[in-house]
Amino acid sequence: MEDKERGVFSSGCPGCHKGGDCVGCAKREPRGKLLATNWLADIPGTDPKGVVEVLFKNTRVGFFSNPSGIPLKIGDIVAVEASPGHDIGRVTMIGPLVALQMKKSGLRNPAELKKVFRIARPADIEKFEEARAREHSTMIKARQIAEELGLAMKIGDVEYQGDGGKAIFYYIADERVDFRKLIRVLADTFKVRIEMKQIGARQEAGRIGGIGPCGRPLCCSSWMSKFVSVGTGAARVQDLSMNPQKLAGQCAKLKCCLNFEIDAYAEAQKQLPGKDMILETKDASYYLFKTDILTRTVTYSTDKGIPANLVTIDASRAFEIIALNKQGIRVDSLRTDDDEEETENKEYGDIIGQDSLTRFDKAKKKKKKKKPANAPAPQQQQKQAKPKPQQPNQPRQRQKQQPAGQQGQAPQQQKQGAQPPQQQKQGAQPNQKKKHKQ
Repeated sequence: MEDKERGVFSSGCPGCHKGGDCVGCAKREPRGKLLATNWLADIPGTDPKGVVEVLFKNTRVGFFSNPSGIPLKIGDIVAVEASPGHDIGRVTMIGPLVALQMKKSGLRNPAELKKVFRIARPADIEKFEEARAREHSTMIKARQIAEELGLAMKIGDVEYQGDGGKAIFYYIADERVDFRKLIRVLADTFKVRIEMKQIGARQEAGRIGGIGPCGRPLCCSSWMSKFVSVGTGAARVQDLSMNPQKLAGQCAKLKCCLNFEIDAYAEAQKQLPGKDMILETKDASYYLFKTDILTRTVTYSTDKGIPANLVTIDASRAFEIIALNKQGIRVDSLRTDDDEEETENKEYGDIIGQDSLTRFDKAKKKKKKKKPANAPAPQQQQKQAKPKPQQPNQPRQRQKQQPAGQQGQAPQQQKQGAQPPQQQKQGAQPNQKKKHKQ
């Protein structure tokens, strides 16, 4: 029974069979969504009839009173009051810390809270699992119905109540949508009570979940329960590039984590020189080009618009030059002699080959060719490859073959051989003279 209960919300410790407040067990599971450490658990004086925090599907959290004084602990699966019927959830916080959680959520009147009925029975869990198995198919069917009705909305998630008598449809819409006809069609199709809730893009990402660019689960699906507006000013303070693809999260909105470190960056910028401060030297005037808040270094340029003669110095050195300039003294250079020696001694060396483009490629092994069964031995191949010595009486083959130039001249020789008739005519004239003399 306990194993089945823990499989519903993946809570509890399989080693010691305790709830989420197990401390000393080595087989403890990682904490679930939106859980907090009950650091007041060992302090006596907690009211057993106090308010408890219950987590439902994804990020939906509710607060319920315990008038019956049921001994509850973190990780228990309970049946709580709903309208109508009952719902199934998991206890995530008890004791005095629940009052702080209620204050964050904006609930001030605990008298209006609903009640905890009992710890969930096996029949309650079976009914809840049956209703939960229908959620995905219900969402797909509801999307088709909304498309057929021509409604400009997107149904992002469906959540059934623990007793299966009610279904909550979470949808996203940019404009006002008249879904009265949609509710009637959904009620006739699924035979349950329908409730529509509009959510934003951040809430949708929290309900669906995913992995962020940092490699960890999304903050909105793991621990964030209240969303704060994020502006582009947070990116400018942290000196981030204004690239929408890098600044946007899975929900296509600005990342919530931009607000996490903005206070630290704003405090660190106070320890850096201002952007309007100009450093005067004997050679030129230097204007601020960029700052590195984490390393507390600043880069100056001799031109306001383009990077020219860039010099990077420490923030303390920049304040020294500013103080000297106020006294009317111009320094020889922004860097000191020690800084110049350090830059000269720094030599770049690729020690581990991290700049090689092929460092992750696997070396291809050459496949050995299989030798045929009747192949001769290597020594025999060498003997067969040796040429036979030429006999002195036989002419070389190279002498037999005429070069290409001689072969091309063969037709010309034949043409020249056609000239003997002229030579015969010229040679016949002396013979005729001899006859006349006789």
